[in-house]
Amino acid sequence: MSSKRDAGKPSRKTRTVPPPLPEYLGFLAPFESRIAELALATRKVVLEEAPDSTELIYDAYNAVATGYGFTGRPSECFIHIAVYAKWVNLGFHRGSELPDPKGILQGTGRLIRHIRISKPEDLAAPAVRAFVKQAIARAKRPAKDAPKVKSVVRAIYARKRRPAEKS
Repeated sequence: MSSKRDAGKPSRKTRTVPPPLPEYLGFLAPFESRIAELALATRKVVLEEAPDSTELIYDAYNAVATGYGFTGRPSECFIHIAVYAKWVNLGFHRGSELPDPKGILQGTGRLIRHIRISKPEDLAAPAVRAFVKQAIARAKRPAKDAPKVKSVVRAIYARKRRPAEKS
């Protein structure tokens, strides 16, 4: 039987998450260590819940972004993580379709919603894993014989509007 202190914690034993690609760590290097740690902690939550997902990594203009899906196609990602200078967004690609009676999800677009992660306590909120699980349940699955790809750097943008690389 679970106790009140166990509320909001994953019910199963925490899964081992593969380490991030060295390139991803390099993309995070210009950020304050607090932000890089939030990004890695957010990645861990997603991969604990969706260990079979493929991670698509983008070193983009405004943010370092990773998309997670089961098919390897960017358009079929169910979750993304966007790392900004002051926070990390945990985004849900069809978040506007997820039940959100407490109004936790942010955003006003037609489909995408997100949760802003500014401190580790934000990530520990039970609603975070609940939304991750809902997004996974709705995600498109690959054909049974599709190749398994785990992490792929998809794009590196030359111009950046975010923290500059440290010298």
